[in-house]
Amino acid sequence: MRRLPALVSLVAVASLLPLLAGCRGDRYTPPAEVVPGGNRQAGAQLIERYRCGACHTIPGIRDADGLVGPPLTLFARRTYVGGEVPNTPPNLIHWIMDPASIEPGTAMPALGLSEQQARDVAAYLYTLR
Repeated sequence: MRRLPALVSLVAVASLLPLLAGCRGDRYTPPAEVVPGGNRQAGAQLIERYRCGACHTIPGIRDADGLVGPPLTLFARRTYVGGEVPNTPPNLIHWIMDPASIEPGTAMPALGLSEQQARDVAAYLYTLR
């Protein structure tokens, strides 16, 4: 009978593992292809042109030391985009193009970027490891 409590404990711990697996903290690494068709250099230029650094701190971008939005340092390791959806290239591109469709009421503005421009910005953000 002594084995039964140990077995129950083991089953209880095992049942929690799927929940813990979804809680990756800041150790998330996006897929190797990152953003197919994205150009990180063009993304950096767009980030500067649209003055994303007025709201965000963004490594490698001149004058990008804003404090309104979250810092984008180590962006590629984040688990979520906008605190709402998993950090995947398609979700990030969607967020960049239309943030309010993901998080209504967000302070993040829709800048009118095309899908290709959003893809390029995403390609740059995923270099921030």
